[in-house]
Amino acid sequence: MDNYVGFATLPNQVHRKSVKKGFDFTLMVAGESGLGKSTLVDSLFLTDLYKTRTLLSAQERFMKTLEIQKHEVDIEERGVKVKLTVVDTPGFGDAVDNSECWKPIAEYIDQQFEQYFRDESGLNRKNIQDSRVHCLLYFISSLGHGLRPLDVEFMKGVHEKVNIVPVIAKADTLTPFEVQRLKQKIRKEIEEHQINIYQFPDCDSDEDEEFKQQDLALKQSIPFAVISSNTVIMETKEKAVRGRQYPWGIAEVENALHCDFAKLRNMLIQTHMQDLKDVTQEVHYENYRAHCIQSMTRVGAKDRSSRSKLSRQSVTELSLLPLADTEKLIREKDEELRRMQEMLQKMQKQIQQSQGEQSDTL
Repeated sequence: MDNYVGFATLPNQVHRKSVKKGFDFTLMVAGESGLGKSTLVDSLFLTDLYKTRTLLSAQERFMKTLEIQKHEVDIEERGVKVKLTVVDTPGFGDAVDNSECWKPIAEYIDQQFEQYFRDESGLNRKNIQDSRVHCLLYFISSLGHGLRPLDVEFMKGVHEKVNIVPVIAKADTLTPFEVQRLKQKIRKEIEEHQINIYQFPDCDSDEDEEFKQQDLALKQSIPFAVISSNTVIMETKEKAVRGRQYPWGIAEVENALHCDFAKLRNMLIQTHMQDLKDVTQEVHYENYRAHCIQSMTRVGAKDRSSRSKLSRQSVTELSLLPLADTEKLIREKDEELRRMQEMLQKMQKQIQQSQGEQSDTL
């Protein structure tokens, strides 16, 4: 390949350029407090984004309102750099009245679209920072019997703005049969309420059979039932696992028989990260962009219509004036113009006289 000349080397060129530039990925997590959102994020990317976090008491959480927090970290693996931004939403669903508590999150997503639209329409388009939310992990409590009204209201409020990936938190509190039954109920309710969650793309016909089976397993796992833990447990003298220790055994985080953590991690990092970004760009952002352009067009047409209406109104009013009034207005304008011309001539004479006096002095 060193001596080969042809367009078959284009993928290598794109790969080198992309690796040199690096990648951006923004992940948002939402759900009520105590579902293990922070622990799951740290487990997914093997980071510690919440070192300075302080746990609030029940009374403090009750008084606290929803806020948006951003955590950024640079991850590098085998020479590939990813700037990961995690957007957390502490305070979501903790109030007594949670009606419309999802609106600040929807506004934040729109603000990132607006900022990207401004940067894209500006002069400096080479260094655009992509802060758009590419994926939203929404945590559903395993203690309920399906979706709560808050879950439905939230997902319906943002499902046209972002890729929603539903997650069942603390799956170790359920038996395998209960997990499957809860998944079926949630999928049914999502369909009944016409909520658009992230849809995995269909495999190409030339994909190998192993990848097709992996993709099918991911589709059947929605919503992902996960266990979150950063605790390392020595299962044997030679084997250490991350999980939760119980009197009856260990619930392993990365064991596919215990939960869907490994599938969720592979989907986010290994197989569908680029597709999440593509859907954000080609579907959600394009819808926002088209809406903005249509709004600007309507406002421009309305302004032109208003100006045309005022112009027609002025002409109509002038035509309705009596002939005597029209002639009087014209005479007043002529008189004003004549006075201005006389003042200009006087000023010119004064300038000429002053210049003559200066020359005589010299």
